[in-house]
Formats: sequence, structure tokens, C-alpha cells
Amino acid sequence: MRIRLGIDLDGVVANFIDGWMMRYNMDFGTKLTEEQVYHWDAASDLTHFDDMSDFWQWAGASGNGPTVFRNLAPYPGALNTLDELATCHDIVILTMKPDWASRDTFSWIADNRIPTREVHLITKKWKIDCDIYLDDSPFVLPELVANRPDSIVCRYVRPWNEPVEGAVDVHDWDEFLALVCRENGDRDCAERH
Repeated sequence: MRIRLGIDLDGVVANFIDGWMMRYNMDFGTKLTEEQVYHWDAASDLTHFDDMSDFWQWAGASGNGPTVFRNLAPYPGALNTLDELATCHDIVILTMKPDWASRDTFSWIADNRIPTREVHLITKKWKIDCDIYLDDSPFVLPELVANRPDSIVCRYVRPWNEPVEGAVDVHDWDEFLALVCRENGDRDCAERH
């Protein structure tokens, strides 16, 4: 049975932290690393910007080039797992982005050959009906649990999020693949993973 998988991009498929840090380090001669990130808006603590709106203005390149969303590296295992899942299920991309990031987001999806026919740039991800969701946002996860009680909500465990009652913790793409296989009743798939 085909099921709808609501997949977040940044922090789940694409390594946003590493991406903005590499650009920031190049622009400002710093040596920030991912290990320094322990909460959602860590950029406000780690950069020279006065607030997150200044950070986002810089991240958007103010219209003078690609945004930080254009050249992010995919997390290990993400692309292969999405390809495998797409053979039997529908991949639905659910991502929160500023308006200025839409062009680079769609280019990134195309360049990385994300196997989807459905992309939503949306804040209220729970408005898009999916059977299983995978997200890392400490704000989105409780909304998904509250508004989609018949769906499985998976928290991709990251330093910037805490356990959410009602959400299933997932630590890597292999674990997510095995969960989808189990939930879909695919014994062969579940045994392989």
C-alpha cells in the first residue's frame, strides 16, 4: 500500500547548519562548527548579528546571489533512502522557507534529484495530510502531534530538539526506513533494515 510521507528538508534531508556556517566562516573569517549548535536559533548566539532578522537578511544574500539554501549538502543516507521509499510510497516535501528562498529550494530539490511530485513551502505543515511525518523542528513537531492524531509523527533527533510526547524518535535514515517498512507491513523490507 502506498503511503504519504511528509518529509522536512532542512535539518532532515539538507544540512542547513553546516551550510550557513560554511558561508558565514568564509564571509567573516570565523571557525564555527556544527558541534556548537544546541538550540533552534543558535545563529543568534554564534554570529555577530544583533538578531535573527539580521541573520536571515544575510542568509538571503539580499538578492545579490544564491541564498544559503542553494548549496546545502544532503545528510548521509537521505537521498538513497528517499529513492528507496519513493519506489513504494509518495514523498511529500514539507518545508518552512522565507519567500526569497523558494527559487533556490526548488533548484536544490532538482539538483539533488529528490523523488517527489509534491512540494509545499508552508509554516503549518499539519495542514498537509500525510500518513507519516519526519521533522526536526521543536515548533512543528508538537503541532503535528496535536493536529494529526491518526498519523505517525517522527522526531528526527537533533541537539536543537527535545522529545515530544506522541512523537517517535528517529536517529538516522536507516531507522526511518525500517519504521516505514514496519508500519506498512512489509516484512522483507523491515528485516533488511
